Order: sequence, then C-alpha cells, then structure tokens
Amino acid sequence: MRRVLAFLLVAGAGPALADVIVPTRTIRAQEIIGPDDLLLRQGEGGAPVTLQDLIGQEARVALYPGRAVHPHHVGPPTVVDRNQVVPLVYARGGVRIVTEGRALARAGVGDYVRVMNLASRATVMGRVSPDGQIEVSR
Repeated sequence: MRRVLAFLLVAGAGPALADVIVPTRTIRAQEIIGPDDLLLRQGEGGAPVTLQDLIGQEARVALYPGRAVHPHHVGPPTVVDRNQVVPLVYARGGVRIVTEGRALARAGVGDYVRVMNLASRATVMGRVSPDGQIEVSR
C-alpha cells in the first residue's frame, strides 16, 4: 500500500521545477548580453546553462522577458560581419598564403564561416581567429 501511495505521489507531482534564466528586458538579436539583462528564477523548461555562460555572449535571436534562455539562443560575439572583406589565411608546413576574401555570413571567434576568395571567386570554409582572420584548412 505504501509503495502504491508513494508511486502516486511521485507520478502525480507534475513537472519538476528548476531554476531558469530569463531576460529582464527584450534583448534584440546581435546584442551583447550584460549582467543586468538576466535573472535567475524558478520555473519549468530550464536549460543546462549558467549566468556566467551567458554574460558577454551575443543573442542570436530576440530574447523576451519571462521566456527561458537556451544555449542555442546565444553565441560568441561577432568578429566578422556578412560581406566584410577579411584576410584569408592558408598555412601548411612552411607555406603561408594570405589573400582577401568576403565573408558570406556573420561569425564569432572559433566559428566556421564560408568565405569567397576575391582573387579566384572560389568559396572556401574557414575558422574565425580572434584577430578577425579566416584560417582556411584543407
């Protein structure tokens, strides 16, 4: 009898409440998130993310007050904008080739982005370095 009662209490408890992170104001896409922009509150649908994971990141989508922030809603701040002319670097062994390319999307440090080589018009994929260069590898 106790087992049945315990099972009914656990099964009928409803969704578990956990801490969620919500914006204190509407944060537009491409805005950098500051410490005053977020609030930790109890609710449902929390994502495995901490306040420190979000502060200093860039919103990838609009974030609205009262709605939980998930990891895929944010990313590293943009270093390269779409259509920006960027140094395109290919380094292998002792050879280093640098040319200009045009970024085909926005990207942050460590992100991969497609870039059009302005000399050959070929499209390549490269990783964004902290100084804004695109490092192309084979």
